[in-house]
Amino acid sequence: MKRNENIAKIKNQSEPWDLAVIGGGASGLGIALDALSRGLSVVLLEKADFAKGTSSRSTKLLHGGVRYLAQGDVFLVLEALKERGLMMKNAPHLSGKQAFIIPIYTRWDQLKYGVGLKVYDLMAGRLRIGRSHIISRKKVVEKIPTIKQEGLLGGVVYYDGQFDDARLAVAVAQTCSDMGGCVVNYTEVTGLSKAADGKINGVEAKDLVEGEAFSIPAKSVVNATGVFSDTILKMDQPGVRKSILPSQGAHLALDLSFLGGKDALMIPETPDGRVLFGIPWFGTLILGTTDTPRSEAEAEPKALEEEIDFILETAADYLVKPPTRADVLSVFAGLRPLAAPKTEGAATKEVSRSHKIVVSDSDLFSILGGKWTTFRQMGEDMVDEILKVKKMSAKGSTSAQIRLHGYPNGHPPEGHWRVYGSEAKAIQALIAEQPELQQPLHPKYPNTKAEVVWMARHEMAQRIEDVLARRLRTLFMDAQAALDMAAPVGKILQEELGRDDAWYEKEVADFQAVARGYLLA
Repeated sequence: MKRNENIAKIKNQSEPWDLAVIGGGASGLGIALDALSRGLSVVLLEKADFAKGTSSRSTKLLHGGVRYLAQGDVFLVLEALKERGLMMKNAPHLSGKQAFIIPIYTRWDQLKYGVGLKVYDLMAGRLRIGRSHIISRKKVVEKIPTIKQEGLLGGVVYYDGQFDDARLAVAVAQTCSDMGGCVVNYTEVTGLSKAADGKINGVEAKDLVEGEAFSIPAKSVVNATGVFSDTILKMDQPGVRKSILPSQGAHLALDLSFLGGKDALMIPETPDGRVLFGIPWFGTLILGTTDTPRSEAEAEPKALEEEIDFILETAADYLVKPPTRADVLSVFAGLRPLAAPKTEGAATKEVSRSHKIVVSDSDLFSILGGKWTTFRQMGEDMVDEILKVKKMSAKGSTSAQIRLHGYPNGHPPEGHWRVYGSEAKAIQALIAEQPELQQPLHPKYPNTKAEVVWMARHEMAQRIEDVLARRLRTLFMDAQAALDMAAPVGKILQEELGRDDAWYEKEVADFQAVARGYLLA
């Protein structure tokens, strides 16, 4: 997956692409993957980096959604549980099973959650990853030593999936590249081109790295830009009604000692009617999330003070050692691209996470809403719709059977090498050739200089943020450590990408400005 080669491929393409996908997050990548599985030609254009927005800022769960089951959204839960199983099967190096414990303080809650989670298990069918069961008070304390014990009767254990969201996006992009697709980051769509009959027949784009503009002809164009969908819709129809209701979800990263074990905590009823998770993730505790309506989409959304306070106060109700602002290693927020409901004023927590496909009069295909877990099904549904509307022929979808790039033969590698899957050996071979690349980037973390070299050469990393936010994930786990790593990462990228000193100085300063937003003052 080499950016220069893919840019050249775009410029040299003489025939129209079957699909031009705008957006390199979960939904856009899912659409590209499914279209390629049917033998269609695909170009995917991402304005920033893959998963720069919402798709790198999730709660890191592959799940059907216990809360959605309680709300009666049975179809979404069934679909998501199926997709959870497929993703865990096709990307074992980037996903895994996680045990969750719901602490029980009333007999009614024991009955309610005990029965409800048995239903959740049954809905997963043959793709079930574990059996829920009730455990004693003593067992809860053994598994979560930091849980408040006053009034504690016991707990309910259930299982869901966990994953590395941004690295999964990179793996899907690599898989698309392996299959003959053309995927590029830092390429902005600046306009839509139309034929004499008013139908869209391509896009105008600009390479934000080199500054070159070009036209890309395509038989169909897909708007998969998440919370920025309305920007593309307005390129097509300037006065179009708003289609996206952004909802912000904030998360805090803390030391794992606040949980005290490897099992996750699920608080099923918070004061705002949501659930709150405390999840072990790469040796860090992720606490979240919130559901706060926002009026505008932002590339770098910031957690609100009330969101931070809410998460800390809710966690303090359940943990012996209440976390404080001083304990927060990183704070991050993402915007869910919820499809705007027909009824104005609906609470975002009540808006369905199901996806919606919209086709404009000019045949702009837009996918609205959805969730990470169902990204592949979203892609299949969109390609089905394109084939129907455009009367195109293609073979049936095989995306459910595709093993993602890096799929390991046998067990995934141990430790931090796991996320690279089968490519871990190649990075280790790079270290054997150049032993100086074994040097860690930070004394607290095992990541090496060799990994940054690999990311620049094979994962299309163009900026310090690409490495530290979406490939190593350090910015989301420990913002100060990410700031400390910026200079050495920048030097490696400067050499690998052939940039000058002015680029390096600006790149470090740009990253520092972004990373400081992840620290609590």
